[in-house]
Formats: sequence, structure tokens, C-alpha cells
Amino acid sequence: MIFIDPPLWPAHGTVFSHLISDTSVSELHAFAAAAGVTKRAFDLDHYDVPERIYADLVAAGAVPISGKDLVRVLVASGLRIKAKHRPKSTGSALQYRWDTLLPGQGDLGAELLQRWSEPHRNYHSSTHLLAMLEALDLLTDGAAPHTVLLAAWFHDAVYKGVAGTDEQESADLAHAHLSGLLPAGEVAEVVRLILLTASHSPTLADHDGALLCDADLAVLGGSPTDYARYLAGVRLDYAHVTAPDFAKGRAGVVRQLLSLDPLFRTERGRDLWAAPARANLTAELLAPS
Repeated sequence: MIFIDPPLWPAHGTVFSHLISDTSVSELHAFAAAAGVTKRAFDLDHYDVPERIYADLVAAGAVPISGKDLVRVLVASGLRIKAKHRPKSTGSALQYRWDTLLPGQGDLGAELLQRWSEPHRNYHSSTHLLAMLEALDLLTDGAAPHTVLLAAWFHDAVYKGVAGTDEQESADLAHAHLSGLLPAGEVAEVVRLILLTASHSPTLADHDGALLCDADLAVLGGSPTDYARYLAGVRLDYAHVTAPDFAKGRAGVVRQLLSLDPLFRTERGRDLWAAPARANLTAELLAPS
């Protein structure tokens, strides 16, 4: 089946919708071709289509759904292309996700994207943010609570490479920007979730905290090559720290992560990432310095 979300994504003097299939890319291409949509509009797992043809596509059989539901359908279909395979699209993908999450707050989204794109960031960059949001998609079939998604957006919005301080300042930033936009209880929940990323140790009953922490730690469960790339990025992020001090501090972080039992708090997180994460962490700890 073919789905389309509302035309909300601004570009080139108009706004765009996203056209997807929940069955196959071949079905998507066939529908687009029949509707006269150029192949140049295809972006790995969807077509970007301008507002002027939205009604025509719906009339041709595309099912209109919300942006959040479209993400959920694409994730469930198995056709979603992950962030690491589409680095040139990171900014656009994040812009769309923000506009869907908090419509009408484009200036705040632009500020956050600017923060995540600061030149001193290597691992803690916009690519990490998108990968984390995609991990939340995997954990929730695209239905993560909006407070968890907002906590992901803000959790390293302030990044100076100072553990504990970065999380607190990011939480303060979220409180300052979200107060008045959301009910006070929701703002407090976003702040609470951000602060959890300092220890990654939510209680067993804290489902939303488990989702956020598991998504943040998903990188630990990557392939050995991906893990090595992650380590290199982290080292660059802490370039201001001397090699001996970094080695000592990093060893402490690894031991703390290995002490978490369980390391991943959600059942799906454990299935996806627990075994390779422990193997990666143990290999790092045992590697010669």
C-alpha cells in the first residue's frame, strides 16, 4: 500500500510531503511513475513530493496519514534506510522529524540543529542524534512518546565534553525553551529524562527512561568496525583531555557500563544490542593502551 503524509516540510519555496510504500520499493516506484513523479524525487526509501500534487496523489490511491504514522509504517515495513547509510540527508531528515514533533517551532528546531552541528563535535553530532531517533523507532515501532523524543533532541544540545555538566546544562536549556510550550509536567519529564543520560541507570519501572537510555547506548551494540569508528569520534570529542587522563577516564566509563545489569533495560534493546555491546566493551577494556 502507498502512504503519504501532510505537506509540511519546507524547501525550494514550497512545502513537501513524503510518499512511501509498506510493501516494496518497486511498488513505490511504479506508483510514482504512474502519477508522473520524477525519479529525481526519490530519496532511498521515499519520494519527496510538492504540495501542489498532494491531492492528485491521494486521488490516485495514496493513503493520507500523519507524519508520525508514516515513520511508524516505514519502520515496520523494514524499508527504512538508517542514518549511517544516508549522511547527506541527515540535516533534512532531522528537520522533518522536528517539524513533525513540534510543529510551528521552526526557530527552536533551527537552534538545536545548529547546536548539534557545531564544528567541535565528532561523535556527539547530528548523525548521533538521528541514529538515536532511529533507535527509538526500532524500540517502539515508530511510536516513541513525544517527551522521550524531545529528551533525545535536547540531551546533548549543550556539549562541551564535561560529563555531568553537559547533561545539566542541556536539561536547563530544555526547561528554558519548552516552558510555556508544553504543560509543566511534560517539561519536568523531559528534564528528568535528559538527566538520566548522565548515568544510564533508570529504575526497572521507568519505561520511558529505559527507552531513552537504550537508544543512547545502541551504538555500543554495533559491528566492531562501527564501534571503532564510535571510539575514534569520542576521542576527538575529548581532544582537550590528555591521553593518560582520557585512557583513565574512558576505562572508568567502560567499567561503569559493564556494571549495569542489565545494560539495556528494554526487552527489544537487549535482543538487538546486549550481546555485541558487552563484547565490544570487554574488548576495549582488555585492549593494550
